[in-house]
Amino acid sequence: MPRVVVVGAGISGLATAYALQKRIPSAEILPLESESRIGGTIWSERRDGFLVEHGPNGFLDTKPSTVQLCRDLELDDALLPAGPAARHRYLFHNDRLVRLPEGIWSFLTTPLLSWRSKWAVLTERFRPPRMEDADESVHDFFRRRTTEEIAETLADALVTGIHAGDPKMLSMAAAFPRLAALEKEHGSLLRGMKHLARERRRLARETRRPPSSGSRILSFRDGLRKLIEVLQSKLKTPPLVGATVKRVFPNETGQWSVEGQGRDRWAADAVILACPAYRQAEIVADLDPELADLLRGIAYAPAIVVALGYRREDVPHSLDGFGHIVPQRHRADLLGSQWCSSIFPDRAAPGCVLLRAICGGWHRKDIAAWDDNRLLEAVRQHYRHALGIEKPPVFHQIVRWPLGIPQYHLGHVERVHRIEKCTAKHRGLFLTGNALHGVAMNDCTEQAEITAGRVAAYLAGADR
Repeated sequence: MPRVVVVGAGISGLATAYALQKRIPSAEILPLESESRIGGTIWSERRDGFLVEHGPNGFLDTKPSTVQLCRDLELDDALLPAGPAARHRYLFHNDRLVRLPEGIWSFLTTPLLSWRSKWAVLTERFRPPRMEDADESVHDFFRRRTTEEIAETLADALVTGIHAGDPKMLSMAAAFPRLAALEKEHGSLLRGMKHLARERRRLARETRRPPSSGSRILSFRDGLRKLIEVLQSKLKTPPLVGATVKRVFPNETGQWSVEGQGRDRWAADAVILACPAYRQAEIVADLDPELADLLRGIAYAPAIVVALGYRREDVPHSLDGFGHIVPQRHRADLLGSQWCSSIFPDRAAPGCVLLRAICGGWHRKDIAAWDDNRLLEAVRQHYRHALGIEKPPVFHQIVRWPLGIPQYHLGHVERVHRIEKCTAKHRGLFLTGNALHGVAMNDCTEQAEITAGRVAAYLAGADR
């Protein structure tokens, strides 16, 4: 009976353990979690009638991996799609909220862009593709395909909403590989998107289902915590919390030894590190200093969640949307705000609304050191200006992630290649998580299946 230790019981560790258990039912799989609870950044907490997500607010159906995981767990019927208001998104632009374009007419009439930029988008398909393979920043990619204005406005908003990073530092190929691939495969973003739309319509005809936009936001009535708890319940061996792993090394029997605090030791035929990159670096420091240095070189940006509940009558704005983004170039106190009670029902107490501000990011690391009162005042001041809210909130909760979001800086693709090359030298050691191949939930669940397949092949002798 093979033994596998999974270090980290966030979504990556739990989904990998579950996927491996499906492949090798006889395996003894032990997830270890250093914190006092499982789930990592994914956790939901209901208090005083308000449901606050500690991390992600939901996931998109742009990739099938998380939806398929929910089907496997018999949770698909419990999936809760976001309300129609979630289609609308706003940008804090020139000191006011402006709705982002949702169609051709709203694009042509939006005050966010000049006519020169609008024309550049409409004619983007006639612009020749880039031929060289050198890494390119997100900012440079959009400036090259369109204009500097679009790179400064829309690309900045895209990066802020997902990575909380600097578009001039993030790698396009690493942070947005699907968009980069559209240019490479079709010569143009618009041409590639048109091709994808045709493919969705073709698939809809073949399956006799209505075509999907591929952009629904999904969660559960009780929040994303539901997925974590059901995943845990399906594992034969429940995760061991409060178990901090210090290092891993091969022992004299050909197995791996996982060394924890004190006298904690676990033997394993394979070890999966599903914790953040900086923790992976600490664990492999003695085993492989080069690998540790590569992992340590993946930077992280802080993210602080400030959830505020207001009486509905105290909020003048209609809150008819997913929320708003404040571009990073403003160096503002907020990265943006999600209007949680407009996205999903029952997120706020009766007669109230729930807003969730995200603070910090790559350019405002200083905010991570602010005390609660300063954070609350900064968010209230922004809401006063952007949403016209003068009255105090009736509820608040602050969740801090000092090292919250990995940053895929220029050179990340090459760094990951070198990490994988180093890891391959240590047979039976595997790395996964959101620091390598994507920061979103869908990326984590997709990589969980890939990692589980590789581990299963190794244990079956295909890679020995």
